[in-house]
This record gives sequence, structure tokens and C-alpha cells, in this order.
Amino acid sequence: MEIILSLAIGVLAGSGIWLVLRPRTFQFIMGLSLLSYAVNLFIFAMGRIHLGTPPVISTELGADPSLYADPLPQALVLTAIVIGFATTALFLVVLLANRGFTGTDHVDGREEQA
Repeated sequence: MEIILSLAIGVLAGSGIWLVLRPRTFQFIMGLSLLSYAVNLFIFAMGRIHLGTPPVISTELGADPSLYADPLPQALVLTAIVIGFATTALFLVVLLANRGFTGTDHVDGREEQA
């Protein structure tokens, strides 16, 4: 399972970097989204996910940290997902406004002449 997760993170990061380097604004925004998904998966995978363990210390289990799930990566990823959706929506609105003003969605505002 670790290999599949590592490959998924690598494919998302590689695809995101490739799209960020494209000359169109929409491709750039999708590349940033893929990169953020890759980082979220990486943070989530590094958080020692334990099934069926409580995230908060309880009195009957004691204070041994190996018995508990780490809630910090889960909270960070959840917050990053919400912020990522908001910034993607903002970027798309700016993209549409810029395309309306310039008539193109090229990153530097001008098409390449062939």
C-alpha cells in the first residue's frame, strides 16, 4: 500500500509541475490544484494513521502517545482542502475577468506568433 500511495503522490506532483509550466492560465490553475493535492496526501501519509484509536487522550488508556492517533495532520489537511477550494475559486474568477479584458488566457497576455 505504501508503494501505491507513493506512486500516487509522485504522479500528482509530476502532473502538477508539468501543468504549472504550461502557457495557459487554466492549465496553471489546475497544476496548482494537483500540487496541493499531492502535498495534502503527503502530509496525511506522514501522520501515523491508526485505525480505531482516539485522537484525544482518555483516562482509561493512559498517556502513552503510541496508543493515539495524531490529530494534527488530519486538521492541517482538512484546513488545506478548504483553503485550496477557496483560492481555486478566486483564481478562476480572476481568470475569467482577465480573459474578458484581454481576450486570451495566455499567461503573459499574448499569443505566440507562428
